[in-house]
Amino acid sequence: MDIESASFAAYLVAGLLFILALAGLSKHESAGLGNSFGIAGMVVALVATIALAFDREPSGLGIGLMIVAIVVGAAIGLQRAKVVEMTGMPELIALLHSFVGAAAVLVGWNAYLHAEHEGPGSEAVQLLEFQDMLGIHSAEVFIGVFVGGVTLTGSIVAYLKLSAKMKSAPLVLPGKNFINLGALVLFVALTVWFVIDPQLWLLILVTILALALGWHLVASIGGGDMPVVVSMLNSYSGWAAAASGFLLNNPLLIITGALVGSSGAFLSYVMCKAMNRSFISVIAGGFGIEAGPSADKDYGEHRETNAEAVAEMLGDAKSVIITPGYGMAVAQAQYGVAQLTSKLRDKGVDVRFGIHPVAGRLPGHMNVLLAEAKVPYDVVLEMDEINDDFAETDVVLVIGANDTVNPAASEDPTSPIAGMPVLTVWEAKNVVVFKRSMASGYAGVQNPLFFRENSAMLFGDAKDRVEDILRAL
Repeated sequence: MDIESASFAAYLVAGLLFILALAGLSKHESAGLGNSFGIAGMVVALVATIALAFDREPSGLGIGLMIVAIVVGAAIGLQRAKVVEMTGMPELIALLHSFVGAAAVLVGWNAYLHAEHEGPGSEAVQLLEFQDMLGIHSAEVFIGVFVGGVTLTGSIVAYLKLSAKMKSAPLVLPGKNFINLGALVLFVALTVWFVIDPQLWLLILVTILALALGWHLVASIGGGDMPVVVSMLNSYSGWAAAASGFLLNNPLLIITGALVGSSGAFLSYVMCKAMNRSFISVIAGGFGIEAGPSADKDYGEHRETNAEAVAEMLGDAKSVIITPGYGMAVAQAQYGVAQLTSKLRDKGVDVRFGIHPVAGRLPGHMNVLLAEAKVPYDVVLEMDEINDDFAETDVVLVIGANDTVNPAASEDPTSPIAGMPVLTVWEAKNVVVFKRSMASGYAGVQNPLFFRENSAMLFGDAKDRVEDILRAL
C-alpha cells in the first residue's frame, strides 16, 4: 500500500475515532473515554497528514513550516490547558472557534489565488475547466470564505462578551433583522455572480460582508443566550472546516467538519427548545433586551439570612435540592458543595442537584464542575427530571444561579425571558439564594424570587458561605 492510500485509510480511522468521541461525551460515565478517543483521532490525523505531505514534497520548505506550526500550536494549547480555569472555558472555546473561521478564510483565499486568479493559462484552471469543475470550485471558495468570516468575527464577539470585555447587552440597530436578511440575500447574489465571473473584488467584498455580518449577528444577541451562541458558533466552525476540506480535497476535514457542524446545530436546537426559543429568533437577537415593564417593577424588600441559620435549616430537612449556576463556578465553590452534599447524605438527608440546560456559560458547564468535585452522577438531575419534585422539597440552595430560577419567565408575559422553562425552585418550602449582591443576572433581568416570603438571601462569596455552613453543621 502506498503512502497516499495508507493516509486516506488513517483518515477513515480518525473519523471513526471522532464519532466514538462524540458518543462517549454524551454520558458522564464515558466522557473521559470519549475525550481519549478524540485525542487519539487527532494524533492519527496529524501523523497521516505529515506522512502524506512528506511523500508529495520530501524536501520542501512547506514540510518544515508545517511541523513548526504543529509544535508551536501544541505548546500554546498545552499552556492554555494548564492555566485556564473552568470559569474561563466558555470564552476559550469561543476564541478557538475564531481560529477555525480564520483558517477557512485563508484556505479559501489561497485556493482562489492558485486557481481562478491565475487566469486561463494556469495549470489549476486548465484542470478545473477540463473536468468542468471551475464553477463548483468558485462556489466552494466563496461559500467557504463567507462561512469562515462569519465564524471568525462572531466568535471574537462571543469571546469579548463572555470574558466581560464587552457589554453583554444586545446591540440594537434600527432594522437589525432586515440588516441580517439583506446581508444573506446579497451573499447569494454575489455567489452567483462569482461563479459566473470570479473577480478578485467580489471575493474582497464577500470577505468584508462576512466579517461585518458575523460581528453584528453575535453583538445583537443578549447575554442570556450566550450558551446557545457558543454551540451555534461551534456548528459554524464545523461547516467552515468542511468547506476547507472540499477545497483541499481532504476527506478527513469534510468528515470532521460535518460531525462538528451537525452536532453543534443539533445541540443548539436542543438548547433553544429548552429555553422555549426558536433558533432563528436567537440569531436575530430577539432575547436579552432589557426592555418591558418588568425591568423596573418594585417587588418589595428581600430577607437576609446567615450561615448558622441555613445550617440549622439543613439539619432539620429531609430533602434538599441544590441548583448551581455560573456564580458557583466563579467562586470555585463546587468542592465545598460536594463536601456539604456528602455530610448531609451521611445524616440521612436526600440531597440532589437540579441542572438547567443553559446553566453557566456553555452546555454541560455545571455537570463538568460537579464531576470534577466528585459529586455522584446519580444525584445530578436535569431540569425535566427534577422540576416536579420542588413542591415536596424542604430546602433549595440556589448557588450562583439567577436567570434559570427566575419565576418571571412563567409568570410575567412582559419579561424578556417570558416563556423560558426554568427550575421552579420557589415551590419549595424554603429557598436560600447564594449571591454577592442583589444585581440582576447575565440576561439583565430582575428576579422576583429574591423577594418571595419563602426566600432568603445569603450574601457573600459562595465558597466562603458554604464553608461557613459546613463549620456550623
